[in-house]
Amino acid sequence: MIDILSKRYYYFLFSLLVIIPGLAFLAIDGLPLSIDFTGGSLLEVQFEAGKSPATEEIIAVYEDAGIDDAQVTTTETGALIIRSSFLTNEIRDQILTAMNETAGSEANVIQFDSVGPSIGAQVASRAALAVGVAALGVIIYITLAFRKVQNAFRYGICAIIAMVHDVAVVFSIAGIGARYFDWQMDALFLTALLTVIGFSVQDKVVVFDRIRENTNLLRKLEYEKLVNHSIVQTLQRSINTQLMTVEFLLLALALFGGITLQEFAVILLVGLLSGTYSSIFVAAPILVLWENQEWQTWFGRGANA
Repeated sequence: MIDILSKRYYYFLFSLLVIIPGLAFLAIDGLPLSIDFTGGSLLEVQFEAGKSPATEEIIAVYEDAGIDDAQVTTTETGALIIRSSFLTNEIRDQILTAMNETAGSEANVIQFDSVGPSIGAQVASRAALAVGVAALGVIIYITLAFRKVQNAFRYGICAIIAMVHDVAVVFSIAGIGARYFDWQMDALFLTALLTVIGFSVQDKVVVFDRIRENTNLLRKLEYEKLVNHSIVQTLQRSINTQLMTVEFLLLALALFGGITLQEFAVILLVGLLSGTYSSIFVAAPILVLWENQEWQTWFGRGANA
């Protein structure tokens, strides 16, 4: 039989190597929140080839309109994405007219989104509430579902730890994307995050349920071997349902779905893969670690005893 649990500390180390770099970028650069959460306006325009105004000229146009926080980025297709504080329709038209005069060309408005500061703050608070309620619901559900198993609350706590792992992976990928690809956390990011949490919990329940069944069937088996046996039994299901179906579809969407959905598809792709990984290599190993109370040997106390 495949021995998965004997290398559990290597799995924990691998998770840290994936999570820490992205979170470090977020700590240094701050959360790349979009206007969905902060409030503000996003204007995306396309000029004729060779006639786009320079970044300094666009910032000057915004400053003349009383907006002094404009940020300009250029896409691969040459379109200009300008983020700023909230713009009314009148100020937007004024800015477009001034940019047209500066460029000597008519701008094609691809996208214009505007969210008031109060709405952005409300979205951010409700997003945090949604994640918190999801975490609480996981603990309650798993504790009730596994109430006949000894130390049932451990399953809920381990599921939450693994879910936090998956959320950290998602934020790490977002941090790396923000540093190198100018990604932002918008409403689609929140959708991907909540989807990852849902799939993550589903995977944990499948693995834990098999452990619960084997606890009754294989009572004389050592706990670590029992958990390892349960993981091996669920491997085929996890590979078939995740890798062979969902992951390939998301990979195709990330490669060919266009720049608008690329960030969403990549985050969802990595997040769901992390959910499957953490069910096997994080949640179940933590159960064994807890059962064996291995922290007593981390600093040599148990070995000396």
